[in-house]
Amino acid sequence: MKNQNRLFVAYKPTGMSSNQLLSRIKRRYGIKKAGYSGTLDPFAKGVLIIAFGNHGRLFRFLNKAPKRYRATLWLGAYSPTLDIEQIEQIDTLPPFPEETLRSVIDSLRGELTYLPPKFSAKRLNGKRAYEFARAGIEVELKSVTSTVHDIRLLHYRHPFVTFEATVSEGSYIRSLGEMIADKLGCAGSLSALERLNEGQFIYTDEAPIDIKTALALPKNRYNGVLESVLLGQPLLREDFEFQEEGIYWIDNGQTLSILEITPEGVHYLLNKVEAC
Repeated sequence: MKNQNRLFVAYKPTGMSSNQLLSRIKRRYGIKKAGYSGTLDPFAKGVLIIAFGNHGRLFRFLNKAPKRYRATLWLGAYSPTLDIEQIEQIDTLPPFPEETLRSVIDSLRGELTYLPPKFSAKRLNGKRAYEFARAGIEVELKSVTSTVHDIRLLHYRHPFVTFEATVSEGSYIRSLGEMIADKLGCAGSLSALERLNEGQFIYTDEAPIDIKTALALPKNRYNGVLESVLLGQPLLREDFEFQEEGIYWIDNGQTLSILEITPEGVHYLLNKVEAC
């Protein structure tokens, strides 16, 4: 019998939307209810976290950061989408010294504040930014702040620059490519983009993920009667090993529960979640 609740990592190929990949996976496994975390653009490839059944409720609690990407920037190529989907102009440029490229790329480490791409999945007034952009509607996007934990030049064969970046959630790699090109005084668009991992999640042939090792939450211990948790009964703060305010998970054996300790008491966020 198929497990209706399951969490795993799929690998999205280039040229397919995240929704198209999800539809294929649902048909292959015979699953009706499924979702994914972290949309990848059609031209991008890489890891996509998939949840079957009710496991989509776990997305916000998973250890999904930092994320690591490998990208190739096409120097001299202008596209309003900042990728190869709508190349409008290609300028021939003289090669840059590799030391210059390395210095420019290294300068992007740290916290950055910038405008997200117009053609992005960022929500604005209930819609995605790319919906407005494709309709030719000008909208004002608010700047975002994200952290580039590490970024390095991998390869340069003019006019293509390949770099790898480890970033916080909410980062836009196409914007990093645009910044690199701007600092070099030219246009630039990504010709390739691959997400290598989301936090601890890498592609492992769609093997089920052990949720107990995948949560970005501290583990707590309930010292009362476990049946009270399994029945969803009210719990007392003093019955927990750690009583500080915060969100924790507790081990119920084959299942787990996620609870929040607040000044008002203990609240269930998720209860009796299958551990695999």
